[in-house]
Amino acid sequence: MKVLRVIASMDPATGGPCQGIRYSIPYLDSQGCLNEVVCLDDPQAAFLAKDPFPVHALGLGKGPLRYHSGFVRWLEANLSRFDAVIVHGLWLWPSIATWIAIQRLQKQAQHLSASSPSRSANSQLPAPKIPPYFVMPHGMLDPWFQQEPERRWKALRNRIYWRLIERRVIRDATAVLFTCKRELELARTTFPLYTPHREITVGYGVPDPPAHTEAMDRAFYSLCPGLAHNRGFLLFLSRIHPKKGIDLLIRSYAEVVGLISNAADNISSGMHHVPALVIAGPIDSNYAREMIGLSESLLPDRVFISRLPSDHQTHLPDQFRLHGPSIHFSGMLEGDAKWGAIQLCEAFILPSHQENFGISVAEALSCSKPVLISDKVNIFQEVKEAGAGFTAVDDKEGVMKLITQWITLDMQPRQEMSDNAKLVFKEKFHFEKAGTNLIKFLHHEISHKSTL
Repeated sequence: MKVLRVIASMDPATGGPCQGIRYSIPYLDSQGCLNEVVCLDDPQAAFLAKDPFPVHALGLGKGPLRYHSGFVRWLEANLSRFDAVIVHGLWLWPSIATWIAIQRLQKQAQHLSASSPSRSANSQLPAPKIPPYFVMPHGMLDPWFQQEPERRWKALRNRIYWRLIERRVIRDATAVLFTCKRELELARTTFPLYTPHREITVGYGVPDPPAHTEAMDRAFYSLCPGLAHNRGFLLFLSRIHPKKGIDLLIRSYAEVVGLISNAADNISSGMHHVPALVIAGPIDSNYAREMIGLSESLLPDRVFISRLPSDHQTHLPDQFRLHGPSIHFSGMLEGDAKWGAIQLCEAFILPSHQENFGISVAEALSCSKPVLISDKVNIFQEVKEAGAGFTAVDDKEGVMKLITQWITLDMQPRQEMSDNAKLVFKEKFHFEKAGTNLIKFLHHEISHKSTL
């Protein structure tokens, strides 16, 4: 079985969908489900060099839709090589182009059939092979995107796109695939004329983490040089984006630090109970710079932004490292540095306003790390029921509750929570479970189509 993945970008900085593809393909390939990817990235992009599977990078798209004139032509020429197509994401040209290409192929097949009514079956030209296509929205049908006041213009654009084309992309797909039950439920509430042929929860997951090594620790500290090596810290690892609740996290953290400091007889004895906060994500956007400014205004002299070249950072003198409660913007972490951050943190924190699954949450659980998440992370119920972390509402009071619950937790319950994190990962969020579900579903759909 050969599957084509269609996605706007495989750039890791764009978030979880491309990472989910990278996690799933090796296992799927090992089970005889071979995958290729087509995307709108620069073919020379460095992040594509390490992928062990075929990636057809057609070049960058133009405008907010990421329009690319050659995308439909490429699909028309190549779709017949595949048994199934999975479209990852909505609202950009790749999903629309897939629908257009398949519509054109279907019209060609109908034309061939209608143009040879008097000829025998053996003499007719073979109709083009048209694989079934599936849409995996990755939370992009969540009502938050339409209801958030600061997104009103994008919400209007989405309503227009929905009326014109995107609802047809959903309607004509063989099925819409969801990462979890909650994502499916929310998708039904967002737009009128939402009429999918089928809805399937196939699951999602990550593989076992690599073994913890000293090289990982060194890689992390080299990119977070202001953090004292013996300091515990909470880890936020994601895009620095308004939907991630990062402003709530910074304000809540600063307020918790202030409350504990004011309650203590002296500042130093009160402050050491609060772990540092590491914010790991790209810091080159305007919003990221706003969040750095917010941190510096709330915790003067307690914020460190990693800007030093990596080959010099390990030599930062100890007096420049922040030993008390502090906020550290490490920039984007990948490879050893990312796994070092996860393995070294006390707990993982993600107070998102919307999160269809949360790849980074699953990664933290895989490393036995408790997770502190909002109830808008769609796997929060599984985390809560497993006792693998704390959950709360996605507002300032909720995020403060997450932080204070953690810092007041004794060592024994922390260890139990850590054990539970590993268990729930193995039971529900390991990628082999989701991969097996996907293979079974695709085989069933392809077999059903071939009998029609």
